[in-house]
Amino acid sequence: MSITRRDFLDGMAVAVGALGVAGSAGAAPQDNPGYYPPALTGMRGSHEGSYDIAHALRDAKFWTSAGTPTATGETFDLIVVGGGISGLSAAYFYRQRHPGARILILDNHDDFGGHAKRNEFHTGGRLLLANGGTAEIDSPFEYSAEAHALMLALGIDPVALSEESEKRTSGKVFHDLHSAFFFDKETFGTDKLVVGSPSRRGGGTKWQEYLAKTPLPPEVQADLIRLQESKVDYLPGLSDTEKKAKLCKISYKTFLLEMVKVHPLVISYYQANPHDLYGLGIDAVGALECWALRYPGFEGMKLERKPTPYLSFTARGSVTPKKEYYFHFPDGNASVARLLVRNLIPDAVPGSTAEDVVTARVNYARLDQDSSKVRIRLSSSAARVRQTGNEVEVVYGREKKLYSVRAKGAVMACWNMMIPYVCPDLPPKQQEALHYGVKVPLVYTTVAVRNWQAFEKLGVQSVSAPGMYHTRTSLELPNVIGDYNAVPKSPDDPALIRMLRTPCKPGLPARDQQRAGHIELFMTPFSTFEQKIREQLTRMLGAGGFDPDKDIDAITVNRWPHGYAYEYTPLWDGEWAAGERPCDIARKPFGRITIANSDAAAAAYTDQAMDQAYRAVHELEAS
Repeated sequence: MSITRRDFLDGMAVAVGALGVAGSAGAAPQDNPGYYPPALTGMRGSHEGSYDIAHALRDAKFWTSAGTPTATGETFDLIVVGGGISGLSAAYFYRQRHPGARILILDNHDDFGGHAKRNEFHTGGRLLLANGGTAEIDSPFEYSAEAHALMLALGIDPVALSEESEKRTSGKVFHDLHSAFFFDKETFGTDKLVVGSPSRRGGGTKWQEYLAKTPLPPEVQADLIRLQESKVDYLPGLSDTEKKAKLCKISYKTFLLEMVKVHPLVISYYQANPHDLYGLGIDAVGALECWALRYPGFEGMKLERKPTPYLSFTARGSVTPKKEYYFHFPDGNASVARLLVRNLIPDAVPGSTAEDVVTARVNYARLDQDSSKVRIRLSSSAARVRQTGNEVEVVYGREKKLYSVRAKGAVMACWNMMIPYVCPDLPPKQQEALHYGVKVPLVYTTVAVRNWQAFEKLGVQSVSAPGMYHTRTSLELPNVIGDYNAVPKSPDDPALIRMLRTPCKPGLPARDQQRAGHIELFMTPFSTFEQKIREQLTRMLGAGGFDPDKDIDAITVNRWPHGYAYEYTPLWDGEWAAGERPCDIARKPFGRITIANSDAAAAAYTDQAMDQAYRAVHELEAS
């Protein structure tokens, strides 16, 4: 299976969030009849109001006007800050050790799951589901024993689920449709959709046949064919190790321009290829990374496909053989989060299997009940976490009010970058390490359409458009699980369109590109996204009769200014001794406070979030 559909969960932003409604004594929105965040459309992900406290803490403005917290009088065995997969897993692992423990999970957003966001649409009388964030449960490496055991305890057998879904779907969904490339006039001189793009791994349309249909000049076509088909050693005389040491220090763009010596338009053609995996273009992704992912240009260099420290976590996994399967729930890892919540608070999520959780309707009013041993308090942003004697005090905000609760210990299952603002007592070296990783911004947009006739007429299932606002567009491939069946019977049936945007800024160092992307996403209103979506779909699909006014039923923009956990690569990061990476220093326990999230692993994958949760709980036990 391809690993380009990257999983990017890591819990919630710690101090980010709208202050919910009244505190534990009052009626919170999650207790109100009809409260059901998955069905909301418009701007989701890091939605409006979910980051106010975080920004105020960052800017040192919060405590100047925050007032004195009101003590709720509540005490817990454990408080978890962040209700993403890592935070929910921490609660699970803690309960394994202490079955009767009282646990409070605070979450800044209006839904649990962190980046494992669920999008629901009701179009044409049908329920259509999509992942608003983390998509798949796969990892570059095998799951640890602890993470694997957790998945089995939740009833998740990915191999069996994959086989059943494939059997019921019959592999015929959109089987006559193809991948395509959209050449936009701003980048390539003219708007043109070319159907039948060659596969990166070979097979299908031949490059010469495909390129003849494109608006690319002959010299650019020749360079693309040379890049794809020639077998040249661009570093002759060097050993395998020496070649890798050089390739890991240059970008793929530099490799193409200076070693392969291609035309600059070849760069434009490939620029957005790594967006879904790295959130960056080829100007900021290492050449060796691209070799590991089987990008063209390396066939003649005879590099050994084996793990090497010159690769990032993701790329190392791509050259490490492992048992592969492909499965994702219709709502991505939101179903994993729902299964965790079902395990922790059974009354909140009806059903008993991994299949029926997909169509279960969560009862949000039951997430934060006095009678429950485990409680999830949404729209609650942690503002301060500190150890006081043998306890930990947590101050959080809801609806412009502050409340304090106490516990025997706390797990910070949240974004590393915010922890120093919430836990200012941490040692300076640890605070510096927590700030090192700059999270990768990206946007998952889902468009519900009343039919997919335009895709059928054009023979298109997915479109790569590196010069457009969203660089990837595709019809969502529906799967079948339990009572959920979104497989269309004809092009007249409703469908979902998935669009990817990564607001990187080519030419800057990776972390600077990401910082610029953070700002852009926070400053971009939904109206701008909607305008860009309508314009782009019309330009790409207009020849097939696409009409945004008639065809679009709903739009959900899952905006993640702080998305993927930051991974280390030799192109942008130094070399550290064992145990001295920033993430190693950042995740050290501090008294009765421990840290769990995928930032703590510097790897944005579900299993890593679970592993870090297990470690954090184990450290808490040892403190």
